[in-house]
Amino acid sequence: MATSTTTAVELLQLPVQTNRTHNNASRDESQNASPDDVLEASRLADSVVPDGGYGWVVVGACAVISWWFVGMGYSWGVIQGALVEKGLSTPATLSYVGSLAVSLISCMAILNARIIRAIGAQRTALLGIVLLGISEIISSFTVSNLAGLFITSGVIVGLGMSLCFMAVSATPAQYFSKKRGLANGIVFAGGGLGGATTSFFLDAVIQRLGTAWAYRILGFVTLATGLPAAWLVKERSPVKTASFIEWRLFRDLGFVIIFAAGAIATFPLLVPPFFIPLYSRSVGLSSSTGAGLLAGFNLSSAAGRILCGFFCDKFGALNVLFCSLLINAVTMLALWPASTTLAPLTVFVVLNGAANGGFFSTMPTVVGNVFGSQRVSVAMAMIVTGWGGGYLMGSPIAGYLLDAYGGTGSGFQAYRPAITYAGCMGLGATGLVAFARLRKDRSLIAKV
Repeated sequence: MATSTTTAVELLQLPVQTNRTHNNASRDESQNASPDDVLEASRLADSVVPDGGYGWVVVGACAVISWWFVGMGYSWGVIQGALVEKGLSTPATLSYVGSLAVSLISCMAILNARIIRAIGAQRTALLGIVLLGISEIISSFTVSNLAGLFITSGVIVGLGMSLCFMAVSATPAQYFSKKRGLANGIVFAGGGLGGATTSFFLDAVIQRLGTAWAYRILGFVTLATGLPAAWLVKERSPVKTASFIEWRLFRDLGFVIIFAAGAIATFPLLVPPFFIPLYSRSVGLSSSTGAGLLAGFNLSSAAGRILCGFFCDKFGALNVLFCSLLINAVTMLALWPASTTLAPLTVFVVLNGAANGGFFSTMPTVVGNVFGSQRVSVAMAMIVTGWGGGYLMGSPIAGYLLDAYGGTGSGFQAYRPAITYAGCMGLGATGLVAFARLRKDRSLIAKV
């Protein structure tokens, strides 16, 4: 990374913030503040953000953190495939372990927003990395024990992921306005690159040293690189929202629609990365080819996160969110069922991975732009909480459908009901986002 000169930027005390000193100390008065007041405060705050400076250091640090916590979630398919081959359990059961970890990002979102306000984004990120790295090391001792794996790779890994997610979702927005989409795209692109690298790494180490040592090495590397990155995460200004949950947002139909769209969209999003390694074996490809396809999915996800972040700034965040969900659904319904050889499967992996990654980088920008950067941590926490059902049940439902139609030994046809389920859920989410976008502006070429 090229060296840049960091210029000290004085944070101006805004009149709106000054007049609310006493409101921030009072929960009751804060609850009576109008959502429009928060949006106005957000616009004023955004007008003096540096749109760079130390913000790029924060973006780089958050990208490294995303590398590890997103990469771990997106490479679970490699570990799952190894454990299925070892005979530990079925794909449906083992997918619960990976889903449980990711679902805690949602289940803990509101509490983690509170933690950020209490101890700051830096300490939150440090705590998340410590939990993530240590839990991976501990997981090395539970690879032959399903119950232990649920606790270590499910619960403890999930707690670390959830803290990291909230820190990297809320902090970069404080430094950017015009380039907010690009900044979020770079942050979450780190997760796609991490998933690609971790997939190759895990497959290679599992083949040579076994699953236990793969976990141990992963944990030590996570701590060695993640802790310095977390130390660089600094807030530009403390979060001003005092309420635990802003229930008033549910009076806004636009918020309700985005909340519901995210809740539905997360059901299919983890199905491809969790099942691509298994599916590739069903069409006669090797485990290393499956790991390569998963790495390709994650690389495409990284590219999609950056591109969608850039397009958010250029074409509007809701427009880009709609397109990413549409491509995700169409590729699952039209392309994946026809991917019975390496070539079409590679095309599916590239297109679906890019669209999949676009969802995760676009949603924080949608929340910040539509509901205000001053409440992004609380609003994002509320929306992410709605993702819990999809994170927890989305992939296991696909696994149960796979088992019901013959399991992994019945060829690629057994995967088609699960693929259809995932694609239809994606179409439902796409429809809701289209409704939310048209409510904002009926012009199809408007930047929304």
